[in-house]
Amino acid sequence: MHIPSVASAARARLRHHAILGSFLGLVLAPTLAAALYLFTIADDQYTSTVGFAVRSEDSGSALDFLSGFGGLSGMPASGTASDTDILYQFIQSQELVQRISDQLKLKEIYSKPSFDPVFAFSPEDEIEDLVDYWKRMVRISYDSTTGLIELRVHAFEPRDAQIIAQTILGESTRMINELSAIARADATRYAREELDKAVERLREQRVAVTEFRSRTQIVDPSADIQGQMGLLYTLQEQLAAANIDINLLRQTTQPNDPRITQNERRIAVIEELIQREREKFGMGGDTDGKASDYSTLVGEYERLTVDREFAEKSYLAALANYDAALADAQRKNRYLAAYIRPTLAEKSVYPQRGLLTLLTGGLALLLWSIGLLVYYSVRDRR
Repeated sequence: MHIPSVASAARARLRHHAILGSFLGLVLAPTLAAALYLFTIADDQYTSTVGFAVRSEDSGSALDFLSGFGGLSGMPASGTASDTDILYQFIQSQELVQRISDQLKLKEIYSKPSFDPVFAFSPEDEIEDLVDYWKRMVRISYDSTTGLIELRVHAFEPRDAQIIAQTILGESTRMINELSAIARADATRYAREELDKAVERLREQRVAVTEFRSRTQIVDPSADIQGQMGLLYTLQEQLAAANIDINLLRQTTQPNDPRITQNERRIAVIEELIQREREKFGMGGDTDGKASDYSTLVGEYERLTVDREFAEKSYLAALANYDAALADAQRKNRYLAAYIRPTLAEKSVYPQRGLLTLLTGGLALLLWSIGLLVYYSVRDRR
């Protein structure tokens, strides 16, 4: 019974040595390697901080009452939160990285360390790799409740970090200006289209009135008809006077008196003229079947006048609505407000060598502990 006890103690010592060896190899060695790399190889990183928010100017207008002219167009309500969301995605996009890379040569800036396989960027990598690396070196913080964006830009030189932050701010301002211009164009596009239609409609109606006047040689049928009515009234008065004269002659002279014949001819001529004038007004008996009488001309002219007046009112309403939409769009202008200008670092804060060493050691210890627990769990089941 004594010999098995001695053998069991020997196996325990071997197991303990194996556990100690695994601890040294899996926990202590990675921690020391990480510390050696961080404190002797990794280059210092400097940060530049910049903070900004999208703001929108919005004020009332004395032209707001003109919106009752038909609601042809209006500036849609715009929330700066949605603009900030767009800007948040734009800062992380390949488009921005490409723009800044073209201006500042990002690959050269981020590959300045002579040997740093972890934190430095390889200049032979493609733009997609640069975008992934960009997200590591440009840390973005976004508060959706306040709409504030704060960036912490890393670089291996203080001035490089500040220049990159300034360029990001400039490109972000450019993006917001583009969004503002697009919003203004959208706000006035429909009003402009309606104004163009109203102008074209008014032009067509004025051309129709001009063609009517050229065809009929009448500037204003209302004024012309007054003159014709005056002539008709004069002829009727002359006809009445002639009838009175002929009746008097018939009562006081012989039937073959030449003055009676002369008055009869005068009455016939006056009646013929009256008939012609009445035919012009559409009041006569037989006409030539053409739409040339005054009643037809007046009806056509009144229709053209009504259409022209409606086109003029539509034009005035469209013009007022366009002016109101344009003024409203100008007032609702977006701009980028920087509450933290790009800073210039005086000392290196990153990489956080002590923290990263502790995290490496802690992670290695956690993994080693989990493996040890799994080992003992499997061993106990045998």
